[in-house]
Amino acid sequence: RRYDAGKDGFIDLMELKLMMEKLGAPQTHLGLKNMIKEVDEDLDSKLSFREFLLIFRKAAAGELQEDSGLHALARLSEIDVSTEGVKGAKNFFEAKVQAIHDSSRFEEEIKAEQEEKKKQAEELKQRKAAFKELQSTFKQ
Repeated sequence: RRYDAGKDGFIDLMELKLMMEKLGAPQTHLGLKNMIKEVDEDLDSKLSFREFLLIFRKAAAGELQEDSGLHALARLSEIDVSTEGVKGAKNFFEAKVQAIHDSSRFEEEIKAEQEEKKKQAEELKQRKAAFKELQSTFKQ
């Protein structure tokens, strides 16, 4: 939310550029595009909150290249207990756990949407086949 200047619920290329600059890890235009591309599941060229959380999941799983902008972003978001204190660390980790829980729910919703799209595509295919069959009857 802090870096979503358009208040549309997404981080676009320019918002990501500004965010990375403010975090002290500026990226090239191509680097920013690659950062988005790596986690952009719906191919809309911007990051949803779910896709943003995916960055941290990939970082935790060791799936990000050491020199990538996403790795830098994940590293910048880590907490330093010596400066934040134990309570700050507790809040940080509780927020992380909640984010992982929320992302699991989002994954389930996305899977359900994908299944619905497959079902609709299959129905369309069947309707087209039925139409062609009817059409061939009239051509005779």
